[in-house]
Amino acid sequence: MTSSVRVGFLGAGLIATYHSKSLRRGGAAVERAGVYDPDAQRSAAFSAASGHTVCASENDVLDTCDAVYVCTWTSEHPRLVAAAAQRGVHVFCEKPLATDLLGAERMTQLVAQSGIVNQVGLVLRHSPAFRFAKLLIDDPAAGDVMSVVFRDDQFIPVQGHYGSSWRVDRSRAGAGTLLEHSIHDVDLLRWLVGDIHSVSAHTANHHGHEGIEDVAVSTMRFGNGSLGTLTSVWHDNLARPSLRRVEIFCQRRHIVVDGDDWIGPVSWTDSDGSGGTLVGDSLHAQLATNAPADTHADTNGNAHANAHANAHANDNPDVEFIRAILDGRPASPDFAVALRAHQVVDAMYRSADADGSAIIVPRVARSADVSDI
Repeated sequence: MTSSVRVGFLGAGLIATYHSKSLRRGGAAVERAGVYDPDAQRSAAFSAASGHTVCASENDVLDTCDAVYVCTWTSEHPRLVAAAAQRGVHVFCEKPLATDLLGAERMTQLVAQSGIVNQVGLVLRHSPAFRFAKLLIDDPAAGDVMSVVFRDDQFIPVQGHYGSSWRVDRSRAGAGTLLEHSIHDVDLLRWLVGDIHSVSAHTANHHGHEGIEDVAVSTMRFGNGSLGTLTSVWHDNLARPSLRRVEIFCQRRHIVVDGDDWIGPVSWTDSDGSGGTLVGDSLHAQLATNAPADTHADTNGNAHANAHANAHANDNPDVEFIRAILDGRPASPDFAVALRAHQVVDAMYRSADADGSAIIVPRVARSADVSDI
């Protein structure tokens, strides 16, 4: 067994920098391998800051690493994941997996067939705030979840510190705020509450970028009988970066996650008037002795738990990716988990195209031919 993992990067922008810093901050057992970005200046800046070696091509990166981060615009994900899988290189792919559901299905089948460790950038499952919220929800004292109200807003990410012009190019991004941003939220809702059975959605476009919705509102019916709403907005208020407010109404407990996605605060009130608020270090302290189960649903909708990952719960998803490779075990959340979020998002778009008609979310992935990825 090796003691470290040679890590490469395809893409050297904002999100690649985030993951590189996260690996360093978490003390991950990595060797810095190659980096490639079509923008040579961006590759050079990333190399100078991180210690990665600038490569002349994507193949040069893939031929010299054990694991690769795919941090390009979305339309490039299928091709680059396929190239990595063909070499047996483990993959951390940013979300969303692909610009459409069929692409996500093909990618999921491909990495499963290759046997590589695969993880997706649905990083909010590692957030201390949402992990503690899951503890509060799963506590039998809370009772059944009855309803969830989820609002996610940020300024449209072609401006400010994001500066991602490709996010308003449908050929590269696939769609707007629902796919590109709120696939995080759909995944969280599935993790926190349960599988989503059906959806009804509407979208709107105020900025005028073709095929890039900047408002999406959906109602959801969960398999366990609870109901929910998701509102996702891309606006022009630069005073509001990515912000979420989530309210969960259980039979005997009200839970609110507000403010920072990672550190909260998280507040709760029980039917007897008791409750509390935790934020920052207090969340870490609570989770150190009582971590939530890392359960998810596979492509057949069957619940299962990665007990090993749960035993080593960590709020650094990049460290967990490297640990999974070194331990020879699956990473989480993997492509199969991301695929379920893609299925829900696809159903929301189909509902919006049908003027809000209710759409049943499929339980089993369609058969996908991976030969043309």
